[in-house]
Amino acid sequence: MHAKMPNHAIKAFMTKTSSKRAFLQFRCIAPLLALCCAVAASAQSSARVGLTTRIFHPKEARNWRGSQAKELHCTIWYPAAGSAIETKQFIGPPGAPLFEAGSATPHAEFTPSLQQLPLIVLSHGTGGSALQLAWLGTALARAGFIAIAVDHPGNNATEPYTAEGFVLWWERATDLSDVLDGILADPDIGPHVDTSRIGAAGFAIGGHTALELAGATTDVGVFYDMCRDHPTEILCHVPEMKDFTSPEQMLQTVRKSSGESLARSADSFRDPRVKAVFAISPALSQTQTADSLHQIRIPVELVVGAADPIAPAAANADYLRANIHNARETILPGGVAHYTFLDTCTAAGKSQLPTYCTDAPGVDRDAVHAQVSEMAITFFTHSLKIGKGK
Repeated sequence: MHAKMPNHAIKAFMTKTSSKRAFLQFRCIAPLLALCCAVAASAQSSARVGLTTRIFHPKEARNWRGSQAKELHCTIWYPAAGSAIETKQFIGPPGAPLFEAGSATPHAEFTPSLQQLPLIVLSHGTGGSALQLAWLGTALARAGFIAIAVDHPGNNATEPYTAEGFVLWWERATDLSDVLDGILADPDIGPHVDTSRIGAAGFAIGGHTALELAGATTDVGVFYDMCRDHPTEILCHVPEMKDFTSPEQMLQTVRKSSGESLARSADSFRDPRVKAVFAISPALSQTQTADSLHQIRIPVELVVGAADPIAPAAANADYLRANIHNARETILPGGVAHYTFLDTCTAAGKSQLPTYCTDAPGVDRDAVHAQVSEMAITFFTHSLKIGKGK
């Protein structure tokens, strides 16, 4: 249930929520111009990358998990016109950014083409943000995909965390489905999305979220039983939850505010528009019922680091592979750990956030990102049948 940029560290640099959001999520909204590009789904593509944002207001009533923001803030990467001039993007304040967020051109024109584009929705880990998946989003865009990531309400680094944001994790799947509704209805972007070629990817609890779109359902009792019987387990006291009580006490609090959501925790949130799932270090996997995993029939690929203590393969990806038909699993060897899949840290990030920025000796975070991005591009190219007709 992990992946993050801790709130307290960001708050040390920024005192106003509005300025923090400006630094972290590029909240300026500008319309996209021409929206088409040829699909060149290969890691070697030399396409330029554009960057823009959207804020979606779902029409249906929903649970905002105690969030201050009553809407869905999204970051979008896409193949840009050849005239676009990319600049390095960062997370954090000017002069002392904490993470690198790839290279892109904000609000660039799309590369013109007659072809529609495949779309990948992205889900960050606990306490992270849409931009913490910039390393993957920019790679997908450079390979000919549109990639859109959402800040999950109550559980992202751009606003205060909430107990509901941690406890009601199945609601994250509704975020992604609402984002799909919003992007497909967007007058600039929607007409240029190939609706038959939509995939989902996520990191940690974001990988869990992506699998919910494939049909996995949750048994919350598994998590709370584990934390009652094994209270020292790291998933029961992740750093982002340090300002909260134990999971069981948080659950008691949330029962008073979100009983309706808790009552539907075991529901299916499958979205048939999603045709393939790529899960990176999926977490809380054993709360996803074996019966529901047996029913998944879309392609699923799993990637995890051999040295991941937070979402170890034995309790997560191995379990998923054993229960999902034809799921493929790759365990990256050596010291690749959980936080290796966060954006690359700057010097300031390494100084301020050593827990999230220090990799084991011999681990090159950029190289791992490049390897996993290529795996994702290859997976989606094959599973979404890009370049092979419909």
